[in-house]
Amino acid sequence: MSKVLRVNQIKLRPDEKIDKLKKKVCHILGLNNNAEIEFDIVKKSIDSRHKPDIFFVYSVDVKSATADGKNVDIFSLKYGQNVSVHENIVYSFPERNETFLNNLTEELRPVVVGFGPAGIFCALKLAESGLKPIIFERGQCVDERNNSVRTFWEKGELDTESNVQFGEGGAGTFSDGKLNTGVKDPGGRIRDVLYNFVKFGADSSILYNNKPHIGTDVLSDVVVNIRKYICSLGGEIYFNHKVTGFTNDDKGLCSIQITDTRNKRVSERKCRALCLALGHSARDTFGMLNDSGISMAPKAFAVGLRLEHPQELINYNAYGDCIYEMPAADYKVTHQCSNGRGVYSFCMCPGGYVVNASSENNRTAVNGMSYSKRDGRNANSAIIVTVTPDDFGKGVMSGIDFQRELEERAYREGKGGIPVQLVADFKENRLSTGFGRVQPHIKGEYTFGNLNKVLPPFICQSISEGLNGFNRYIKGFDMEDAVFSGVESRTSSPVRIIRDENGFSSLTGIFPCGEGAGYAGGITSAAVDGIKVAEKINDFLAQMM
Repeated sequence: MSKVLRVNQIKLRPDEKIDKLKKKVCHILGLNNNAEIEFDIVKKSIDSRHKPDIFFVYSVDVKSATADGKNVDIFSLKYGQNVSVHENIVYSFPERNETFLNNLTEELRPVVVGFGPAGIFCALKLAESGLKPIIFERGQCVDERNNSVRTFWEKGELDTESNVQFGEGGAGTFSDGKLNTGVKDPGGRIRDVLYNFVKFGADSSILYNNKPHIGTDVLSDVVVNIRKYICSLGGEIYFNHKVTGFTNDDKGLCSIQITDTRNKRVSERKCRALCLALGHSARDTFGMLNDSGISMAPKAFAVGLRLEHPQELINYNAYGDCIYEMPAADYKVTHQCSNGRGVYSFCMCPGGYVVNASSENNRTAVNGMSYSKRDGRNANSAIIVTVTPDDFGKGVMSGIDFQRELEERAYREGKGGIPVQLVADFKENRLSTGFGRVQPHIKGEYTFGNLNKVLPPFICQSISEGLNGFNRYIKGFDMEDAVFSGVESRTSSPVRIIRDENGFSSLTGIFPCGEGAGYAGGITSAAVDGIKVAEKINDFLAQMM
């Protein structure tokens, strides 16, 4: 821990330079303008409650100060209500056990399946502790994956093993790269995740922005840098390989079956510790686990549509007639419908694109994506409704079956591409015939379709009612020529792989991890879960020596 003075509620106008921040902190602490302070910005948010009068609001941690060439005891200073003594927790992975590492056999080298955020951070911590993890990722490395995805968007040729869902970086590689999370983690893991993103190439502003994001373009580079670092520490990664089976003995997991997705060759590897960091779209692997007797349960998730507005509409709602150059604004809206359902926005992408995120033939799913500059002409967000096993069935695979049915309808309605529909036509259950003020910003082929034929009536009714309710927060949100596209079906995993307090699934040695396993929702929470699972694997392997 490190003790600092936390100074909150420091306001600057957007055109004021950062030097003004230091002067304001000195003033708050009663130091003269010539004082020197060492401080870190820990939070930056936007106060637009009195738009168009806009402020950036900062919190900083003051670590030391000097005045007139002498050190100042900052904790003896007199300060007001917006200043407090704060202790920063610095995360530390369990110390390396050199005796253990000297006896590390191939059988005991941990295996990580999936190289999305959860798998990346699990492998990173294991590699830094000297455990030389083996990583299997069913998709391609970033460069090859980008080519496959581009081919799909431009020509419609889908690679079912490497696409927007599968490949290096996971589904987050083709997203907005949002890093904010509602997860509470007093152990400092969230901060550690952000520090590592910066260490490997992200902008340092993610350490303090209230709603940090990287962007799909920068995130790709960061992921590659982490992978190279893991390999420099003795880790190994095999792309185009997925786990298709396993065997066990009286101690638990003893080997895994790996299939090369390019030539279908099958091999076997002895393994006692397996981090199962699947993405939420690894449907075939979920099926294999279920057939093999691994305890799983269906869980609630949400489905709906992507909605595009002009970004200038969202900016005006956020900033009014502000004279400053401001970042592309986002939003978050919710509405309780008369049918008892809640409808809400999800994964909002300022200045972004709607993308064809399909991973199975003859099925269409969409997602949102932004580059780091967020400079696209449209804002888009998923508008979704929660569904539960009461809606789709109590079987482990029932949620997946439900997703597939919706995606098949979307594929048919979009004639093999993405079906799109204007808001007014969606409400009236009629096919659109032309665009208005909103020209879609979509990666992949699209065509007009009736999205009422894709989603169940209760979801369509909820979305229509929700649009009217959202107008209370964003005037013009239900504009008639805003554009829907569908179907948004991959919001989170439809299953949970059960794990106990030791991190084990129903088979000792298999550690379910991250979003696909049902224990995270987004890049940061998945990365944090990856770190937690690495801790469990480290403890387990130490006990086996």
